[in-house]
Parts: sequence; C-alpha cells; structure tokens
Amino acid sequence: MKDADCVEFLQWALPNLQLRWPGFRKVRGQVCKRLARRLQELQCPDVEFYRGYLETHPEEWRVLDGLCQVTISRFYREKAVFQFLENTVLPALLQRVIAREEKYLNILSLGSASGEEPYAISMLWHFRFQKQYPDITLRVTATEANPELIQRSRQACYPYSGIKNLPPDWRATAFQQIKDNYCLNPQYHQSVHFVQQDVRNNIPPGPFDLVLCRNLVFTYFDEALQNTILDRIALVLRDEGILVLGIHENLPANQTAFIPWSGKLRVFIKNKKA
Repeated sequence: MKDADCVEFLQWALPNLQLRWPGFRKVRGQVCKRLARRLQELQCPDVEFYRGYLETHPEEWRVLDGLCQVTISRFYREKAVFQFLENTVLPALLQRVIAREEKYLNILSLGSASGEEPYAISMLWHFRFQKQYPDITLRVTATEANPELIQRSRQACYPYSGIKNLPPDWRATAFQQIKDNYCLNPQYHQSVHFVQQDVRNNIPPGPFDLVLCRNLVFTYFDEALQNTILDRIALVLRDEGILVLGIHENLPANQTAFIPWSGKLRVFIKNKKA
C-alpha cells in the first residue's frame, strides 16, 4: 500500500471514529501496516475498495478502530515528567493526604498499555517514598482497552529496550532476567490494579489525587471527545488534584477546569473555581 493512499484513507476514516489525523501523522506507519494486513485478509484490492466495504459492512468500523490503537510505551517515557512527580508532585500530594488524616494515595493511569506507567509509579513509591511514609498506602488503578495489553501488564515482562530508561539500581533490584526479558518482581505488582476499560466510554469513579493521561486522549481523539473525557476526569479528581498529560499534548483551548502547574511538562491542577 502506498503511503499517500493510506494517508488519504485515514484522513477520511479517522473522524468517523472521533479520532484526529494530526495525532497519527508521525505514527501512521504502525496503522498502515495493520491496515494492509487487514486488506489482505478481506481480499480487498486497495483502500478505496475497503472504503466501500466499510459503508456496506458497518460492523467493520469496530475492527478498524482496533487497528488504529497506537501502542508506543516504555518505562520512564518523558523522564523529566517522572522527575517532577518525584521531586514536586508526590511530596505535595502526600502532605495533603496527611492533612486529611487519610491513609491512601490514589492514582489513576489511563491508557496504561503494557503497564509501564503504573509500574513505574509503583517503583517510584517503593524506592523513594515508602520508608518515609510508612502509614500511607499507594493504590494505582490502571485502565487499558486492549485485553492483550492487560494480559501483558499482568505478566510484567519486558525487553531491555523497555526498561533501559529506569535508574540502574531500580533495574537491578526490581527485575529478574528470564531469557531475553526482564520480569518485574511480584512486590511491585501489589500496589497496581488493572481494569479493562475504554477511556472513551467511562473511567473508574475515584476519588483520585493524581490522574496520568499521557499520549492518548489529547493526541489521538478529536476535541469533542477530549472535552467529554476531561469532564469525567475532573469529576473523579479531588479538589486541587493533579492531571498529567504527555509533554507534546495540550488541553482543549476552551476548558476552565484545570490551570497549569508546569506548562512545559503539561502538569495541571484542578481548578476549585471551575
């Protein structure tokens, strides 16, 4: 399949899925390869034929939606964000937990792929905060729509390329090498609960102190859907709770529920006045 043909097709198809072409421009190769395989399975000669197939087989849109799920994930992706969480965000949130005389720090990871983000939070807690805050328990809820990725998350085994950005002492302590993979030791699983759930339909009820919604909603979804999901996030976040986006993402221009904490790192505080 020619790249130009795939681009033209995606620019037509994505809006029907409430997805936006700009988010797919740089990663379209992954989707185009999947699309080419699907055309072979259906014996479609080209994407124009497949376009007609979609119009006569509406159930195929669900298949296409699955083909458009981009999965690019590794531990400590956007390392500066995790450093800001460690040095600034988590200490502030922990002080609020103490002030409320509560025992749990509740974090939500949306679109958690193979589990790298929630497990990174678990390791950050174990290595940097657990001894200092022995009376507080970390609870991370991680959602992912793809059942295969949920299964990988629970297995928690990764190639070296997936864990190489972690601090060396974390890699040595938290993982066991099994053949070509590095598997996370069970103690770092205990704080994380995985839920198969599509963020476009619903999110866990909370309340949460911190929501990580990185490199998914505000990259690939259209603005109407972004606003819908942002409203849901605001409902499950505590007052002055924290929302973290990917560093190349932006909130919809018309939103008033969040104010920047670190604009460069796309970290936001829930606006109590909203």
